[in-house]
Amino acid sequence: MKTWLVGLLLGGFLGIFDGLSALLSAPETAPEIVTIVVGSTFKGLITGVLIGWFSQKVHSLALGIVFGLAVGALLAFLVALLQYVGEGKVYFWQIMLPGAALGIVVGYATQRHATVSGKKT
Repeated sequence: MKTWLVGLLLGGFLGIFDGLSALLSAPETAPEIVTIVVGSTFKGLITGVLIGWFSQKVHSLALGIVFGLAVGALLAFLVALLQYVGEGKVYFWQIMLPGAALGIVVGYATQRHATVSGKKT
């Protein structure tokens, strides 16, 4: 499977669990869980495509993991910043840790298990 597709699918799938982690880290968000899961899934899809694109260009496990961490943490930071600016809620760690973990896993998977031009990397 191509790297961007692996990134897209895995990022979207892990985004569901990224969103569900809000029930553990911030139980007061339970009434908004559907919105959180949908948003996290979308964020995971974007993260996955970016990491998959990077994995097509750069064939390095270490760089793939670092790039995944950076993209996952950056997008999660932007979401946490929106929560802070818009509603005054401080959820930086609760949003950024699962987002960064998603990026690391997708970065690893796209480097180790995806194919580029029909060849396994």
